[in-house]
Amino acid sequence: MKQKDQLHKLRQVTELLLDTRLAALRTAARAKMESESQLAGLTVPAPPPGALPEVSAELASLTYQCWADARRAEINLVLARQTVEWMEARDEARLAFGKKQALGGITTKLAEQARKSN
Repeated sequence: MKQKDQLHKLRQVTELLLDTRLAALRTAARAKMESESQLAGLTVPAPPPGALPEVSAELASLTYQCWADARRAEINLVLARQTVEWMEARDEARLAFGKKQALGGITTKLAEQARKSN
């Protein structure tokens, strides 16, 4: 197999690798953003004034706060894992991009050398 053919196949492989890594990065980022959105949505809603007696409103608020605190703890655990996955996917995408760029540089240099020798 000629060097030109090998480089072409290698370029295809690096492009596929980059596409795969970028897709994984997008998936990880989307999951992380969904968890962040869920976390942001756990604010304590203010009951409408006069809708409930004061004691009942406070009891409902405390019950919600307890539930929301437990839910925040669950989401934070998931978010921590998702952040690590996102960081790993980001690093893998950077590496794949670097490989593609390096291969492009090699291809360019080899093409220049071939032109000079002809």
